[in-house]
Amino acid sequence: MAIDYAKLTKVQKVAAFLITVGPDNAGKMMKHFENAQLETICREITEMPVLEANVQREVLREFAGIIMDGLGSTFGGLAFAHSMLTNAKGEYTAAAILNRCATTTRSAEGDEIGQMEGRHLLNMVKTEQPQTVAFILSCMEAKKAAELLTMLPEAIREEVVERLGSMEATSHDSISKVAKNLNRHVDRGAPPMNLQLSGGVKACADVLNAVNKDVRKALMARVEERNAELGAAIRKVAFSFDDLGRLSPGDLQKVLREVDSASLPIALKGVKPELANVLLGAMSKRAAQAVREEIEQLGPQKAKDVDAAQQRVIQIVRKLEESEEITLDEGGGDNDTV
Repeated sequence: MAIDYAKLTKVQKVAAFLITVGPDNAGKMMKHFENAQLETICREITEMPVLEANVQREVLREFAGIIMDGLGSTFGGLAFAHSMLTNAKGEYTAAAILNRCATTTRSAEGDEIGQMEGRHLLNMVKTEQPQTVAFILSCMEAKKAAELLTMLPEAIREEVVERLGSMEATSHDSISKVAKNLNRHVDRGAPPMNLQLSGGVKACADVLNAVNKDVRKALMARVEERNAELGAAIRKVAFSFDDLGRLSPGDLQKVLREVDSASLPIALKGVKPELANVLLGAMSKRAAQAVREEIEQLGPQKAKDVDAAQQRVIQIVRKLEESEEITLDEGGGDNDTV
């Protein structure tokens, strides 16, 4: 929907001005704003995904006395808000401010992004830095994020995945001369924007779970080369012990045949009865009964020992999956797990 500049509030006009001058210049200005003011402005910026040329002309006419360097940026929205805040306050504070604008549900803008075609999304982010692309992926549903990830050039995919998993801070040199000229325009009390930010290892694993097997394996190999610690963390959460319950009975039997008799009772110690029943149900009655008796005789186990036993089982799962003896496809679909 076209923006009527005459109907914009003061804070909306400030938001439009910052979009017009671009994220670098906006970041320099916003460095001297209070965080509460940044939140108010960012709510408005994320509601302006595209700023039409006529609106840019109007805002420049009104803010003609404010010094600026460039007029190249026309896209606002979440990516702009993140880039601007990072320039102004650094990555950590940027994420914190956007999170404080959030509620526990996805925003209407997030829903809109989810409905956009992948190639449209690609056009919006293709000139962005990997860190900004990762931030955008972190605010999308895993399936849509995976679609966008696979469309990115191969040369930057692994860096985007690494950024998504670690959300590392990036330092920016910025200087501001005109922030005070804008501060007076910022009123408070704008309605809250619903936004959910979801970065980190778990979000990264969810996205990788949603891409096809070949792309996932290639990405994981590259990420592990770049950042072995992050790669191990992603693998650990990408397929959990609880996920064994969604393997087909035949594949589960293949896994259990590879598990040594000492590890399985420890691995099953304390798991949900439903999962234990599924796993033991894939064994013969005699073998299942023997495992149940051994579990009862074990007594309390250290959490680290249970986790180690479960990880040994998961390693078997990955070995069999990589050799294509089993499949981790969920419900027979196209989404593989790591």
